[in-house]
Order: sequence, then structure tokens, then C-alpha cells
Amino acid sequence: MEKNHEAKSGYLFVIIEFLGLTVTVLGFVGGLTIPAIVLLLVVVFLSRGFTIVNPNQSTVLILFGEYRGTIKKNGFWWVNPLFVQKKISLRARNLDSEPIKVNDKIGNPVMIGVVMVWRVQDTFKAAFDVNDYEHFVNIQTEAAMRKLAGLYPYDNFEDEDAEITLRSGGEEVNEELEREVTERLAIAGIEVMEARINYLAYAQEIAQAMLKRQQATAIVAARFKIVEGAVGMVEMALEELSTKEIVELDEEKKATMVSNLMVVLCGDKEATPIVNTGSIY
Repeated sequence: MEKNHEAKSGYLFVIIEFLGLTVTVLGFVGGLTIPAIVLLLVVVFLSRGFTIVNPNQSTVLILFGEYRGTIKKNGFWWVNPLFVQKKISLRARNLDSEPIKVNDKIGNPVMIGVVMVWRVQDTFKAAFDVNDYEHFVNIQTEAAMRKLAGLYPYDNFEDEDAEITLRSGGEEVNEELEREVTERLAIAGIEVMEARINYLAYAQEIAQAMLKRQQATAIVAARFKIVEGAVGMVEMALEELSTKEIVELDEEKKATMVSNLMVVLCGDKEATPIVNTGSIY
């Protein structure tokens, strides 16, 4: 587990180092060469203990393979010169992944990419529980993307019972992605601040076919609305003619009128009517 290390002020040891150098120079001047050399070596050895911790940065301290603590308080410090120091940034970082090809719930190949904001929360886990925590973030994020894509279809064209899809799931899909990534990165002491899908499309080999399917579906839906409206207009026209007794139509003429009106109302192009100036019979 992570623990804080109380380091000593670096400024105090700067004064001690200065005094040591002064005594060393006086020793050389006074002919005390051997003591002066020994003192100089001590001064040089102690200087290895200085460390600077910038804001949102930490220093992990290791002594002969044993974890001794982490300095998170920014400033100028001095620690045991025998400590091995490992710098770990605590700043928030962005991961904008390249879109990768995965299969959705029903097996369609899709391209998916995510953007994630993360930072190191536990320096002990980041330093010792994984080999390279930055590489670990990249690999586990890709694994989470693949698992997420397998949970939902891209859309509900082929799976009409799907309430949530990758394309229309919105916050539900992003929350599932964030939960999955958080669980995977917890072993490395990583805090996931936000994770969202930022790229989603069919893979190139089926994109054209899926586009045609979407266009066909849209055309069918539009035709359905047109026919539904045309039937209502024809029904209203027949009812108005009958109610106002404008003209008496037998069943054959009603069928002809309905046929003509449906052609006019449902046709792709503007109709060109032929006006009959004589008897309708």
C-alpha cells in the first residue's frame, strides 16, 4: 500500500553542505589533506539526497529493494542518499485511442475509438504492481473497448429487440465503458476520470452495404408515411363528396377515383392530369 514519506528540508542540508565545503577548503589550506578528502567525499555523497517535487508530481523511494514511501508534497527536499528515486506524475492525462476494428454483439465488424481522462492515484501500485503503467493503460483500454462492443449491436436494424445500441446508447454505453475501464485499471492504481466513445463507424468492408441498407430503410419508412397520408386524404375526399352530395359515384367509379388519387399522391414525380370536358361516362 502507498504511504507518505516525511522528507527533510533541502534548504537545511544546503547549509550543511556549504559548511562542509568550507571546512574541506580550510582542511586543504591547513595541510589536513586526508581528513579534507574524507569530508569532501561525505559532502558529495550527501548531495545525492537532494530531490525536487513539482506540483502534481511524486517521488517513490526504494531502499535496497524495499519500498520506503512516496513524497507527494511539492518542494525542495533531502532524503537518504541510498534511496532509489522514481518520479511518477500525478497530473491528469488524455488518452485518444486510434480506432480499432472489433465485432459488435451480432458479429458485424465496426471501428471504435475512445477518449479517456486518467491519472495515477496510488503510486505504489503504479510503480510495483504492473511493469509499465502507461502501456498497461493502453492495452487494458483496448481490451475494454472490445468487450464493450461485444455487449451491444451497432444499431437495431438486425436486432429490433435491442433497447441499447452502440450508436444510440449514449450515456448508458459510456457509463458501461467507464465502469469496465475503471475495474481493469484499478490494479495499476489508476483513477479513470472520464471515458467516452469518440469514434464509431462500420468497418470499411461493409460500410457501403450498410449505407445502402440504411437508405433503403429510410425510403421504406418515408413511403409508409406517404401511403398512410394518402389513404387518409382519399378517405376524406370520398366522405366529403358523399356528405355534400356533390356527385354520385358507384363502386366502380369510386375504385377508379381511389386508384387515380393514390397514383397522384404516392408518385415520385408530379402528375399530369388529363381533363375530361365531357361526360364521365
